[in-house]
This record gives sequence, structure tokens and C-alpha cells, in this order.
Amino acid sequence: MNISAIKESNKKETRIAITPQSTKKLVGLGATVTVPKNYGTALGFSNEEYEKAGAVLQKTQKAAIEEADVIVSVERASDSLYKGLKEGTIVISLLDPFRELDLVETLAAAKVSSLAMELVPRTTYAQKMDALSSQASLAGYTAVIKAADKIAKSLPMMSTPSGTIPPAKVFIIGVGVAGLQAIATAKRLGARVEAYDTRPVVEEQVKSLGAKFVKIDVGETGQTEQGYAKALTDEQLEMQRKQMAKFVAGADIVITTAQLFGRPAPLIVKEEMVKGMKAGSIIIDLAASTGGNVAGTEVDKEVMVEGVKIIGLSNFAGEVAKDASQMYANNVANMLEHAWDKEENKLVLNLEDEIVNSVLLTHDGAIRDERVKKAVEDNK
Repeated sequence: MNISAIKESNKKETRIAITPQSTKKLVGLGATVTVPKNYGTALGFSNEEYEKAGAVLQKTQKAAIEEADVIVSVERASDSLYKGLKEGTIVISLLDPFRELDLVETLAAAKVSSLAMELVPRTTYAQKMDALSSQASLAGYTAVIKAADKIAKSLPMMSTPSGTIPPAKVFIIGVGVAGLQAIATAKRLGARVEAYDTRPVVEEQVKSLGAKFVKIDVGETGQTEQGYAKALTDEQLEMQRKQMAKFVAGADIVITTAQLFGRPAPLIVKEEMVKGMKAGSIIIDLAASTGGNVAGTEVDKEVMVEGVKIIGLSNFAGEVAKDASQMYANNVANMLEHAWDKEENKLVLNLEDEIVNSVLLTHDGAIRDERVKKAVEDNK
């Protein structure tokens, strides 16, 4: 069975989907692995490393795609590429199915079996395939490093003969995977860290990392079965903003991480809250690509609002692309290994398997995920 990596359609994408390490694992399963020539050179992975791991270097992408049984990428490819695939080809990628509704229809119409890595269930067993979590962890780390680089202040407290410099105050909104990593990184750099989440259950995790958990009463809250925070009502969001304003105003760095699965990000930090911060403060908006948590956020731009700098990259994990690629490639390889039939020596889409059933977005000309299917129908 031929597993082929393709060049990313988004030229800004710095990550790759197959590394020499994951190549070795896939070849060990019995697969033929094909990658573009110079596929990983920008990240320090040479052609020789790929060949040593057992990969075949593509002569042309067109030829490789024609021969491929499985197409692997980080982000979605172009519609024209998917339309040109042979029927029954399996696509594995971060497909952003709730926002890329036309793409979902294209995949179904082409009778392509697509596995959306965003749909990996949040179970203990599936953790090794959970690409959202692996990339979010690196995004949380990058957010702090980016803020530390941009702010004109040191993060740790420093006692010098010239006087004592107080530690930077970091306020983190949203304590999922990204938020926890941001807390850990900011603490390692010596900052004073406060964090808030609508889920009281995360308070213990925040404290275990040495940060202060901020309690804000907005009424009944909770989390979904998948572990995501439940969406707040408009009234709850307004209550949250009013109580949160003083913590935002007192922070040197604010990092927002609140994203809702399959929905636009909630607006948490309004314009007046931004204007209430000290000049020279930094806001990092990790939800920029899904609408942003902060008023004034612009995707892939740095915006100044009365002396406060707002940074909203679309791909924070891509700032540490080598490690992000290693993690994503491992997620993909683990998914392939999970679905691999050793007797038939190929990838088998067993619809009775919990994980395969969860991630299989389109198959045999149909949209299988009911949530996405409804969104497609509502969009017509």
C-alpha cells in the first residue's frame, strides 16, 4: 500500500506530515512511503535520511498522487487535487471540516475516504493520535515565547545592585492543553501567572503548575463529553468580561486560548478592556484563526491599540515547525498503525472501530459525521 506525502497547498505552512522517524514506522508496517524531493530539508531532514528510513523520493507530485493509496498532509490540499484522486483513495489531514464545508462536499463527491485528524476522540487510548492536542501544546509554549520576545520587560523577578525588578504578570484565559502549556512555560521563565477557565475542574491543574486560579462567577458552566468547555450564553460572557476586566488591566501579558470545537471563537476581551491595559502590554490571541478572542485581532498581524500590542498568528505551532512536525507525523503514523490490518498488509477502514468511525469524515460518497453533515445542509 502506497502512502504518499504531498507538498502543502498553503505556502505559509511550515510543518510537514511525514518525517524520517515516522517513515521508518510506516515502512515497518509493510507500507511503501513516498515523499517529495527536499520535503523536509527546511526543517533539517535530508533526502538521505528519508531514503535511509525507507522512503521513495517523488519524481513528480502528479505521478506520486496517481500511484498513492493514501494521501497525507498537514492542511487540506486544493479541490482540484482531491477531484483528481482515484476513487477510494484515503486522505488524512487536518481538514477543518466545520469551516471548509465546500471541501467536505468535494471529498464526498469524489468518493474519497477522508480521515479528519480534528475528529480524533478524546479518550486515553486515542491520545497518541490526538493532533489537536499535540499542536495546541506547542502553540501554548510559542505564545509565551513570542510574548517574552515582544515585551520590553523581563519575565522573572531580578534583584540587582540598582534595584529589584518585579516579575511580569501573565494572565492566561482558557486552561485547555494550550493554556496549561502556556502556564508551565511562563512559570519556568519566572513570571507571576494567573489563569482562568469556565471549568472549575481545572483549578487543581492550574495550582499544580504554581499559578493562581482566578474564580469568576458566571453561573452554571461545565465541559462537553470530549473535554471542551461548554459555550457560554451572551449574558454569561458579559458577566465574565466585567469581572475579568481588572485582571486583564493588571497584566503585562494576556494570552487567550478559548476556542469552541466547530464554532467561531468567543469574543472575551472587548475593546474597552484592551484600552484599560498599560501601554507596552502584550496580548497573544491563540484563537485568531477562528475569529479571535480579542477585539482588534487581525490574523497574522501585529496590531497596536493605544500602546497595547495584539498578536494573532494563524499557526502558532508552525513557529516551532520541526517539533510540531515530529508530533503531527507521529499522530498520523499512530492512526495508520491503529487501522492497519497486518494479515491483509494494508489500511482497513473498520467502521466498527471507535476511533476509525469517529475520524472518518467522508466514505463511499457520503458525509459520515452527522454534525458536519448538518452544517453542510444548513449552508445550502
